[in-house]
This record gives sequence, structure tokens and C-alpha cells, in this order.
Amino acid sequence: MRWWTVFGIIALSVALVQFGKMSAAQKAEEGFVPLFNGKDLTGWHVIGTPAWKVEDGVLVCTGEGGGWLRSDKQYENFVLRLEFRISKGGNSGIFIRSALEGNPAFTGMEIQILDDHGRQPTPHTTGAIYDAVAPKKNMSKPAGEWNFVEIICSGPWVVVAMNGEEIVRVNMDEHPKLKDRLRKGYIGLQNHGSRVEFRNIRIKELP
Repeated sequence: MRWWTVFGIIALSVALVQFGKMSAAQKAEEGFVPLFNGKDLTGWHVIGTPAWKVEDGVLVCTGEGGGWLRSDKQYENFVLRLEFRISKGGNSGIFIRSALEGNPAFTGMEIQILDDHGRQPTPHTTGAIYDAVAPKKNMSKPAGEWNFVEIICSGPWVVVAMNGEEIVRVNMDEHPKLKDRLRKGYIGLQNHGSRVEFRNIRIKELP
């Protein structure tokens, strides 16, 4: 066996040992890259009112005016993870696969964010694909508390999980309101005239 083959086997063995030492949380985050650097709006573009700023590592929409904050690039198949905190009486949303022209909630899709803890789920409650698909459960926490959301887009399939529970799973091809929506577009955060905060925004692109 040649020396470089031995070296390659040793290197692979070390890598596997190190992977084995990773925690379940570390493995779950493997392949994700941050969309928000915790310092400024690098990588994002303001559409509409410039009501976005960074406070103590948190991305904040102050709620003046309206519009949205969009990602630098477009995404097709991906897993998006983030945390959000809505103000009392607040309203916002997460746009996925949205276009620059037209309403981003309907060129792509909007995952609703609302101060509606404890309400019955509808196509307009937190976690819904806005105006199209109601969540199985309303998993939102009371205003002022952090919520964790994961959104998966893979071909026609869209899956939304919130605070550890899957609440939406839909095939766009089979849904009359979604079948003609874009399959590639921008990630966005909505300014709906309310204060809302975001942190730990990261994404993993899928094949």
C-alpha cells in the first residue's frame, strides 16, 4: 500500500471520529449558512420603507411604513430556519420563492406571522401559507416570546414546522391556489406596520 493511500485512510478515519463526536444539534445544523450576520443588513435589500435595523445581534423591523426585506439571491430548493418574536397585536410574514414585481405573498408564498397565540388555525393564522393552507395546529407562542420555524421547499413540496412540530405539508401541484406560484425566488421578511424581530436566520440549499 502506497504512503499516500495510508495517509488518506488515516485522514478519513480522523474525520469520521470527529463527526461521531459532534452533538445531535451540530449534525442537524451541518450544511447551513447564515443569511443574517448579526451585525448589519449585508446580504439583504430593503423594499419600501427603510424600517430595518440591527439591535444586539437581532434583526428588527420597527414597523414604520410597509414593504419587505429580501435576500441577495434567489432560492429554489432549501431548508430555511429562523427565530422570530412578534409584538403585541403584531403582524408580519416570511416570504419564500417571491418575485421582485407584484405582491411577494402571492408571486411566491407567505408563511404568516401574527400575534394570535391560542386561536384556532385558519389560512390566516401563524404558520399558515397565507390565504391558502391552514396549519394543523396553531403553534405560536404569546407575543414577546421567541418562536422557531423551519421551512422546507423541495420541488412542489412545502413543509412548515414551528416550535418542534410539523404544521403544514402540501404539494403545490395539487393545490389550486399554489400550483401556478413561482418555484424559485427570494427569501423575504415582511414589514406589515408592526415591530417584529428575527434572529439565527440560516439556510441550506437542497439539490
